[in-house]
Amino acid sequence: MYFYRIVSFLLPHQQVASCYIYTLLSQNCTPMKKPSLLVTCGLPYTNGRCHIGHLRTYVPADFYVRYKRRCGVDVTFICGSDNHGTPIVVSAEAENTTPRALSERYHHHFDVTFQKMQIFFDRFGMSDDPTNRHRTTDIVTRMINAGYVYPKVIHQAYCPRCSRFLPDRYLKGTCPHCGKQARGDECDQGCGKPLAPGELVDPVCTICGTDAEFREQEHYFMRLSEFGSELEGFLERLKGTENSRNYAKGWLREEIHDWCITRTLDWGIPFPGRSDLTIYVWVDAPIGYIAFTEEWAKEKGIDWKEKWCSDDCEITHFIGVDITYHHCLFWPAMLHAAGYRMPDTVIASGMVKIDGQKFSKSRGYVVWANEEYLDRGLSADYLRYYLLSYTSHTKELNFSWGVYQERINNEVVNTLGNFVYRAMHFAYKEYGGIPEVAPQNEIFSQIQETLDSIQAAIESYEFKEAVDAIMALAAYGNNYIQNSAPWKVKKTDPDAAQQIIADCLQLTKALTILIDHVMPEHAKKIWDLLGVTTPLSETSFSDVLTPLFGNAELKKPEIVFQKLDDDLIKGFEEILKQRIEALAAGEAESERDKEAKKDMMKSEGIKAPQPPCISSDASEEQEQEGGRPEITIDEFSKMELRIGKILEAKGIPKSKKLLCLQVDIGREVRQIVSGIAPFYAPEDLVGKYVVVICNLKPAKLMGVESYGMVLAAGDEAVLLSPVAEVPVGTLIR
Repeated sequence: MYFYRIVSFLLPHQQVASCYIYTLLSQNCTPMKKPSLLVTCGLPYTNGRCHIGHLRTYVPADFYVRYKRRCGVDVTFICGSDNHGTPIVVSAEAENTTPRALSERYHHHFDVTFQKMQIFFDRFGMSDDPTNRHRTTDIVTRMINAGYVYPKVIHQAYCPRCSRFLPDRYLKGTCPHCGKQARGDECDQGCGKPLAPGELVDPVCTICGTDAEFREQEHYFMRLSEFGSELEGFLERLKGTENSRNYAKGWLREEIHDWCITRTLDWGIPFPGRSDLTIYVWVDAPIGYIAFTEEWAKEKGIDWKEKWCSDDCEITHFIGVDITYHHCLFWPAMLHAAGYRMPDTVIASGMVKIDGQKFSKSRGYVVWANEEYLDRGLSADYLRYYLLSYTSHTKELNFSWGVYQERINNEVVNTLGNFVYRAMHFAYKEYGGIPEVAPQNEIFSQIQETLDSIQAAIESYEFKEAVDAIMALAAYGNNYIQNSAPWKVKKTDPDAAQQIIADCLQLTKALTILIDHVMPEHAKKIWDLLGVTTPLSETSFSDVLTPLFGNAELKKPEIVFQKLDDDLIKGFEEILKQRIEALAAGEAESERDKEAKKDMMKSEGIKAPQPPCISSDASEEQEQEGGRPEITIDEFSKMELRIGKILEAKGIPKSKKLLCLQVDIGREVRQIVSGIAPFYAPEDLVGKYVVVICNLKPAKLMGVESYGMVLAAGDEAVLLSPVAEVPVGTLIR
């Protein structure tokens, strides 16, 4: 009777009925199931090739999935390609093809690239396929019926020359929040905030360069502003990395506004009841997570609601930190409005640099995953190792060919590879196989400690720490075989020598299972050489503590890990250098063209538009009075001032004035060089709250990059700090 009343109540409220009824049924009418895990990755956009920046998110996600599966967790790994929006239309027009054809080409490109990188999704779908079109239309209709979507006439940019409205990347201009150059739907060069149609300052058509004019048009908005309390609660219970929660909390504190969810575009999913509007890509793209799960479930003959509507399944999103806003605010609000469960965990990766420079395809600071890595015979495993072990998952990752070579040769080859080969080679040469001796308790204790360290690291999403623990075990093995010297002991105590090698082979077995999550191709090669009867894919963590003898037949060893040659790396460095120089030369040529245009205008008596300025007389007068030229509130608002917390401080070699600071500004940790060394000891700065200018142009001081400035007053450099406790990342305004 109780269940009947609830169902009767829910039937008129169809936006929540389906998933809620499913939850009741799963809780009351079926036996308890073992909790399962659904892991998704942000969808790659199908208008360009895969680069190392993409892999920063997908490799750790695959590592996490492999680990969880070996723990016995039922994991479904979902991803797909993002096929809608203006960038794909622009790219398709430039190539004289259709958006669908372009999407299919790059969808295949990413699918193949991921498989080459040993990343295997249970489903890799397309957001333009029928399942996602249906699911998106259904969810948007649910939100409309629930009263969460409303029409509004707005002023939208229109190009009189191209005779069309200019959504998203058809438009560029100035961000109204931070003053940086931005595209139509997002401030991609500055503060990262999403922009509604009509918000951009001084908009220009990206196709023809004509100044846009504004015309009225009806669009549809989601009442995002009504979800403040729900989102606050969601962020409090959300698991994952701190940068994802803090970034979203910062935006929530600044107040969220209703969200325009339609665009004037032919390519996309039509908005219900309107043939002239399509649904915004950031609505249908995350819904792809559900649609691709549906497609996977249909193939398996199960109900997709087991993953999206049941409390028995945990939902985890792996994303880049640049799309935190969408996944921690827009997406959970959409799910809540449509009657679905919100995600449980959001894990956001830091950004990528190339040779210490900000990642930039236009400036040449990029490494293409296929053309400049995989297609040239480099190991996918080596790149996986570098991406996982270089730094904390939430920090910026710098890719340098020199550092890449150094870490692979010193850590993977000289430490792990050297130990594994020495242990197997000695066993095969001296004993013809694996000594039938039980490893010592000390060895099992060392392995167990490593397992415990890995578990703690992964549960806190510190994947570097997990890899470090594995390599520490390899270093332990190296020291053990070197210090024990079985080649010497064998001459006087054969039994002791056998014990040493049995211990080393047990460490080899454990290391092989553990590195399978990091370097699966090389792990399989070692496993095959060990001759273990159980397939590596079927092992669990308990197997690392199972003695090797009796379950394996050692084969003739071979060197598994190959060093990276100096000439090879120099070749890759030269490719990067030449591309950067070529693009810089093209940019210089473009600047010369601009100057030539100015000269021509001057010769023809045409005055170039001048920005407003203060006369030199007024400026000098103000300086003499102890002030500076007056600025407007708009000019002041261009500065992005936030509360930061100093996490680390250290001196800079050969500098008496500069300190290198690592400052948490909420959405990321910034490296800032500050001339405060004469006034503060580095250890006294750790934990201090400071005021940071976040949108200052990067500078290099004493060879060290600085991405911001901490504010200080007076000749003694007194650091400015809030007088009361304020959350890190809070915007000052």
